[in-house]
Amino acid sequence: MRKIRIIEHISLDGVIQAPGGPEEDPEGFAYGGWAAPHDDPEAGEAIVAAHGDDFDLLLGRRTYDIWSGFWPNAPKSPMADAINSATKYIATHRPDSLKWGPAEGLGSDIVTGIRRAKSIDGPHLIVWGSSTLTPVLLEHELVDEVLLLVFPVLLGTGKRFFSDGTPPRELALVSTKAVSSGVIISTYKPDGPLRIGTMGE
Repeated sequence: MRKIRIIEHISLDGVIQAPGGPEEDPEGFAYGGWAAPHDDPEAGEAIVAAHGDDFDLLLGRRTYDIWSGFWPNAPKSPMADAINSATKYIATHRPDSLKWGPAEGLGSDIVTGIRRAKSIDGPHLIVWGSSTLTPVLLEHELVDEVLLLVFPVLLGTGKRFFSDGTPPRELALVSTKAVSSGVIISTYKPDGPLRIGTMGE
């Protein structure tokens, strides 16, 4: 069974909306591009390494639509080639409109569709963006790894990675690294149900 790895650019207050530029989100988000001033070669290397040599994509419909407007026309590079050629598994009610391929819908039962995609022989599955998909993955214990690139900014508004409704869980820190731009790159793995207690006991 292949692994599901979530990768996110995230602000200190948990926002993941439109980090790369205003054009990433057509909803008029005022702070689109908040990650760009902190672009860092080391962070880029970490992202490339997290994708690996071969991967497929697991995306929500909105992220798919945003990416389909960018990646087919992006400057040629190994990452652009890999993203364009990856099989894309999409949470959508309109699978017949998936023009940027290879792509297929997950079906009306998203959890069943994700389990099916995960069980297929192939490279690991990368999740970007897709804020409504992430809580589903966590709730049903389908995530194997979470890579967060935490940027030293506060946005105060926007779509959040861990939104209301995210199930309580613990994550084990696998590795962490701060780069010169102030971005902190941390990798986590799910580590069971949330524990509670009293400080000092």
